[in-house]
Amino acid sequence: MVTDKVLIVEGKQDKLRILPILNEVVEIICTNGTISEDRLEELLAPYEDSDLYVFFDADESGEKARKLVQHYFPHAEHLYTRRTYKQVEHTPQNYLAFVLAAADFQVNPAYLIR
Repeated sequence: MVTDKVLIVEGKQDKLRILPILNEVVEIICTNGTISEDRLEELLAPYEDSDLYVFFDADESGEKARKLVQHYFPHAEHLYTRRTYKQVEHTPQNYLAFVLAAADFQVNPAYLIR
């Protein structure tokens, strides 16, 4: 099933961290770290007509992957964690909820409470 929104993250732990926050069906794709151009196109080809969102770590490998996505899928919206958290999986869930809500994802309101 192809959904309207596709969230691209680096790893399984990122996906597991985000899943309970979402209050809508969103396809979450893991790149599993470093990704090649061919693998990226293979992963995202079924979602060309979907809204693509990229949520990578605030580190060198995340930035490298982000640039690759930006080159091949310039319409993708990029979401960012703070550099102090470095990784999506270490970002507090209330901050993740804030970022996702700001990008028009439906989030569980319990995560928006500070």
